[in-house]
Parts: sequence; C-alpha cells; structure tokens
Amino acid sequence: MTQPDITVVMPVYNVEPYVKASVESVLAQSFDNFELLIIDDGGTDRSIDICREFFDPRMRIISQKNRGLAGARNTGIRYARAEIIAFLDSDDLWHRHKLARHFEHLSQRPDVGVSYSGARLIDDDGRDVGIDQLPKLTGIQSKDIYLRNPVSNGSTPVIRRAALDEIARPSPLHPGEQVWFDEHLRQSEDIDCWLRIALLSSWKFEGIPGPLTAYRVNAGGLSANVVKQFDSWTYVRDKVRSLAPSFARRWEASAEAFQLRYLARRAIRMRDQKLALDLAWKSLRKAPLAVLGEPVKTATTIAAALALRIVPETVYEKLENLALSNARPT
Repeated sequence: MTQPDITVVMPVYNVEPYVKASVESVLAQSFDNFELLIIDDGGTDRSIDICREFFDPRMRIISQKNRGLAGARNTGIRYARAEIIAFLDSDDLWHRHKLARHFEHLSQRPDVGVSYSGARLIDDDGRDVGIDQLPKLTGIQSKDIYLRNPVSNGSTPVIRRAALDEIARPSPLHPGEQVWFDEHLRQSEDIDCWLRIALLSSWKFEGIPGPLTAYRVNAGGLSANVVKQFDSWTYVRDKVRSLAPSFARRWEASAEAFQLRYLARRAIRMRDQKLALDLAWKSLRKAPLAVLGEPVKTATTIAAALALRIVPETVYEKLENLALSNARPT
C-alpha cells in the first residue's frame, strides 16, 4: 500500500443528513495521495452505513464506543500513517484544492506546524449564508491563538504529526494510550489543542488565503449550546493558568471578553435576546478596552441583540448579518 502524504481524520457520529457530502468533498480533492480515516464514534443513525457505500481504497472505517469528538480525533491520529494530518468534521465540506494548497504550504515552510485557512459559513441545507471567517494569516503568536483563535473551527487545520506529538501525553481515561486532544472536553477541545502547541512547542501557525472550508452553522449542534461552550472554555482557561501563569495573567481578561462576545453572536443566531444581551454586556465589563478596540463589531453585536424584538424580520436579518459578517471566531 502506498504511503500517504496526508491522513484525513473524519469523526462520524449521528450526521446522517450531511456525511455523504463531507466524504465526497474529500474523495474529490485534486491532491489524491491521502488516506481517509472514518472514525465511527458509536452513533445510532445510518451515518456509517452511508460511509460504507463508498468504495475507495484510500478510505478506512475504524469503529469504537462513543468517546466524543476529541476521542475520535485521538483515535484517528493513533491510526494515521502520514506525517501530515488534516481534520474534517463530518458535517462540513472542503474546497476541491484544499489539501493541495496546504501540502504546498507546508512543503515550502518547514517551520510551520499548523497550516489553516478561512471558512465560508453554510446552513443546514448547505446554502451559503453570506458570511466568511477571514482570520489573521501571518505573524501568529500565542496570544493570537488565545484571544482570536485564527485557526477557527476544527475543519480548517492541516497539521504536522511532529507538532501534535510534542503535546502528546498518556491518556488519563484509557491506560496505555497516548492522547493529543483532551477527552474531558466535549467542546473547546480544538482551542485547547492549538494553545498547547503554541505554548509548548516552537512550531509556527500560519494561514493561507481563501475560505477553503465550508463550515456548517447547525442550530441543533454543539455551536448552539453557548452555556456549555462557555463552561468548556473556562476549563481551558484554567488549564492555561497552570500551564503558563504569566501569559494567563496578561491575556486572560481580554480572551474571556472576546469569547463572551463570540458567544453573544451565537445566541443572536439562536434568536435568544436575553442570553445575547447578557453575554454582550459581560464581554464589555470584562475587558472594555479590548472589545471597544473593535467598536463596529461590538456595537453591531449589541444592536443586533437589542433589535431581536423591536424591528421587522427582514431588517433584523440584515443587521444580524452585519454583526456576524467577515467574522473571526471571536
């Protein structure tokens, strides 16, 4: 069997409406020397039956009891044969040239450990919602990961195995296994991983232009549960405190303020005015200089939350899109 240049890790758990298109977006890549590891994470719908309908020698299905997204990614890394690992959540999609462009980027930049790109947001039906995540691409420092998370979502990064292995540790939950993502987390496991690479290794983060991932904003998915998401983020915050105390003291308040504002925008998408306003005001109080340093984004977030009940739907949607347009993850 030919040694792949890239391993694609795709966790699959109860994503029956979306998984076929996600797999197709991998198999249609212009860069073809990859293996696709489908990690069956113990779902109960027809997702894996759909995956088995594909016949491609580059594809393998690995089944396990449910361990969550972090656990599924860990299994994928453990079975990966390539020195470069790409992650795709099974409700998201890739641009046809995504792997080719990241492989070229990493080949040209041996000091870069994490290559990423922007993303285009799509709805449950796969329609473009007109919002792009356009992160900072160069000059990335650890504080950028903490405050802004330019890597954004878990379907954008393509990472050297060597960078991941610098943060590997014995699993506290599964004796005898190494882990890279924290399986105590069911959300925020990605920012935790990126932060540990940034703080504990010398590998650089760098992005490439263009929204090469279609990121699904699913009202019923993890991204909608903002309260649990903030709880997960505070767990990561506490880990940063113990990992890099002086770094945490300098940047924690601003990072928390940006996170609260980001979650306020999630609440806006959910049409939850009370939660959106509560989060927006908490963001402003936590680090006013930080959030007021981006007055347009902060003002439109608050305005969109206030407008939920007092303006017509069509006008509100325009204001909401303004608040969320060209959005970095915070």
